[in-house]
Order: sequence, then structure tokens, then C-alpha cells
Amino acid sequence: MKVLLYTEGLKVIGVSGLGKAIEHQKRALTLAGVEYTTDINDTYDIAHINTYFFKSYRLAKKLKKKGIKIVYHAHSTEEDYKDGFMFGHATSKLFKWWIVKCYRLGDIIVTPTEYSKNLLENYKGLKDKKIVAISNGLELDFFKPNPKYKETFKKRYGYKKEDKVIVGIGIYSRRKGIVDFVELASRLPQYKFIWFGHSPISAATADVKKALKKKLANLKFAGYVKQEFIREALGGCDLYLFPTYEETEGIPIIESCAMEANTIIRDIPIFNFLTDGVNVYKAKDVDEFEQKIKDFLTGKLKSVSKGAREIAKSCDIKVVGEKLKAVYLEVLKK
Repeated sequence: MKVLLYTEGLKVIGVSGLGKAIEHQKRALTLAGVEYTTDINDTYDIAHINTYFFKSYRLAKKLKKKGIKIVYHAHSTEEDYKDGFMFGHATSKLFKWWIVKCYRLGDIIVTPTEYSKNLLENYKGLKDKKIVAISNGLELDFFKPNPKYKETFKKRYGYKKEDKVIVGIGIYSRRKGIVDFVELASRLPQYKFIWFGHSPISAATADVKKALKKKLANLKFAGYVKQEFIREALGGCDLYLFPTYEETEGIPIIESCAMEANTIIRDIPIFNFLTDGVNVYKAKDVDEFEQKIKDFLTGKLKSVSKGAREIAKSCDIKVVGEKLKAVYLEVLKK
């Protein structure tokens, strides 16, 4: 069994969560002993398509006619598209029509979570398709807590030991909650805020562009950084903030659990597997985020970091690789 891992425009999307997911796929398949290629001109039994762009659609149709089995990875939904970029709401129905057209080509559709699986199963055009939920995963052996990160993280970004530092991660998208993150930085000048991640500003909505231009003494934009620095930031910050409005999975929250970072997330359905006050704290809006940040950093709320790592174990890429292997074997039998 040999699998084609196909991702269109990887140079562009490589800095996004999808780019990270592709790297995890490669590592997961290697660990599971599954042979793969990224060369469309190679020989293979299954094509695992990760993108919904036109070349991806055309390739899937071409390979399907040749009798090659297709596993289509549904990384995106209409729900997470709406607030991602300019004109998202205006074009979301067209986007939904297109991704359904693409995903239907899959003999089996894979999506990161039960939440996104449930969304897709209710899309007209996908109700007759088999959809399997498999996490995009993380390398649990890589994301390990280390006491030294408290010092190295703050030193790297010019913070003092006594500074209370709050980390955010994501592309420059309203959906990721970056506008709220900046608003919280302006409301809480006594704390330091730093955002990791990058995407073309030209594609951002007007409110995101305005937020990025805001000059605050306690706010930094670190841009796109290597995984080692994300690990260090999660292990070294005083609080990780994930104010996202919608996710198909949201791997940074799994990484933060693995690093045993104290975390405040938005209270949305995708995060129902996490418990408020047990392994994270949850907030519904900016006012509640502000209050919980102050309560936590002044000691009114207890640490919830211990035990959070257990959440990440089911998403280890060793587990992911075996689940993907099972999907490939199933699709070959079809």
C-alpha cells in the first residue's frame, strides 16, 4: 500500500495550521509504517487530498477515473470560513457548495473532530458519505513541559521575570479572536500580550487590519516562528489565551494541554471536551475574558495545568498514524 499525500499551494499555506497538519500526517504515516509519496507522477494506490483548490479537485477527478481510491481530508467547513477573511460572510454559501463538490470525490472523508464531522454530515450532498473523525495530531514527545521555558521565553522576548505574559496563537483572522486579543491588551496594560502567527494582511478584514495597526506598549506581534518557539512560549507564559470563534479542531489548545499551560478559551461547542475550571477556563465574551484573566493572574482562580496533558494523549501522532492506516485499508476494500 502506497499513499499520495497531496496538498496544493503548500508554500503559501505552510505557515498556517493546515501546513502544520500536513507535516504531522507525514510523521504519523512514517511511524505507522505506511509508505507515502508527495509526487503526483509516482505510483500509488490511494490519494489523500488535503486541499479544496481547483487543481486538487481536478486531480481527484482524474485519479478517480483511473480507479485510484480517494481519501479527502475535510480541514475546512463553512462555519470556520465565514469569519476568516474579507467577504467571508458574503461568499460562505458559494464556499460551502464548492467544498461539498470536492469532498464528495472522497471514497472516505476524514475530518479532525467529531464536531466538524457532525457539521459535515448535515451538509446536503454529504449525507450519504462515510466521514471519519481523526485529529490532526501533535508530537507528544516534542511537547513536554520544562521548567527552563519560564526563563528562556521571557528572556527571548525582552520581558522581565516578574512580568505576567499572555500568549495568543493564530493567523491574522477575526475568527481566531485576534481583535479581541488586542482589545484585551488595551484594557489590561498591567499585563504583557504577545501574538504568534502570521498571514497576508491584505486578506484580513478591516477590523483585523485596524487591530494590527494599534500601538500598545504591552503588545507584541511575534509573527510566524518555528515549533520550538511555540513550545517554549506555551511552556513559559503565565497564561495562554485562545479566543477563537470557530475551529474544526484548534491544535494550539491540544499543544497547550500537552505543555500544561494554564489556558482560557472561548466557550464554544468545539471545546465541549474540555471542562471549565478543571483543565481550562472558559469565557463567552471580551468582558468575561477580562475578568477571568484578572482573577487568574491575581490568584483568585487556581491553576488548572496539572492533568491537562492527559487531554493531549489521544491526539498523539502515533495514534493518528494508526487511525489513518485503518482508513486506508478500509478504502482499499471498497
